[in-house]
Amino acid sequence: MAPCADFAALRASPADVRVVASDGSNIAAHSSVLAAASPVMEQMILGARRGWDAGCAVVCVLGAPSDAVAAFLRFLYCRPGPRGMTAAGEEEWAEGAVGEHGAALLALAHAYRVPWLKRRAEAAVAARLTAERAVDALKLAALCDAPRLRLACARLAGKDLGAVERSEGWRFAARHDAALQGELLQLLHDAVQRKKRWERERASQHVYRQLSDAMAILDRIFAAGGAGAGEVCAAEASPCEVDGVRRGLEQLMRHFAACGGRARKPAACPRCRRALQLLRLHASVCEDRAGAGEPCRVPLCSNLKAKMQEEGVDKTWKLLVKKVTRARVMSALASREVPEVVKKSWAKYSSRRAARFR
Repeated sequence: MAPCADFAALRASPADVRVVASDGSNIAAHSSVLAAASPVMEQMILGARRGWDAGCAVVCVLGAPSDAVAAFLRFLYCRPGPRGMTAAGEEEWAEGAVGEHGAALLALAHAYRVPWLKRRAEAAVAARLTAERAVDALKLAALCDAPRLRLACARLAGKDLGAVERSEGWRFAARHDAALQGELLQLLHDAVQRKKRWERERASQHVYRQLSDAMAILDRIFAAGGAGAGEVCAAEASPCEVDGVRRGLEQLMRHFAACGGRARKPAACPRCRRALQLLRLHASVCEDRAGAGEPCRVPLCSNLKAKMQEEGVDKTWKLLVKKVTRARVMSALASREVPEVVKKSWAKYSSRRAARFR
């Protein structure tokens, strides 16, 4: 944060606004600074100057201690700069002020529409949040429209709900504000459900990645030109090829080629049915390389592909193929090396984005 351009000149000029706090203390200020920093202050000053005494307007800032009001006005005399405060002492004072009057500064910044100060005060309150103050901070977040503080309260309550329930704020909410207590419990319930949903999605993505790796292993198993399923050959080592998975697929393909009941009724053998499903999935995700002179060497790939095109497939199978294909693409993107230019631009963007919320 750096002083505004006319701050030095305005300090020498006489103050034309008196800010009155809740305890009756007066703070001299300059109308041009307050009006430029806060649109609400600008309207209050214009309204105060319509009276008899137009020379020195009186603005009442109520609902906060006088020390917090003085700190708020000092912040209004400073504006966020691209490189923070110009002096180390100013930055040290700002950190101490938001640490001591964080809740009051958040309320004042929200009421008088000072967004950069609101973000800084919200971050300070969230960083110093304790279980004893979690319920009070949640109420403050609801009144001041502070979603990050609300999320911090929910995370703290999720980690140590017992300590929050032993706090005075929780007991007060149980007696006088059941809606606030219900909101906190709803946040915890949503967090638990969201965690369970993420775990299910993560497990399903792991299964899709395994199926994608199995399709790649099938390509490598038959890459040496085996004409039938019995001619299984090992491929070169690859990060996605786990030895156990490759051996299991090789044994499954050997069984599929040698099973006597396959010719009569493939569905009668569970292992043959599983192998046929894998081959069908491979035919669905296999890229068409016939035009390039490289037909797929996996058994029954072209036959199953033609059969599916003729008979069609259901929506469930299409969804499975789509998710397996997406998992294969995402795995390839994750293993790709990021260029140095992209790394530098991403680091620059991340630093700028983090500076906006300080």
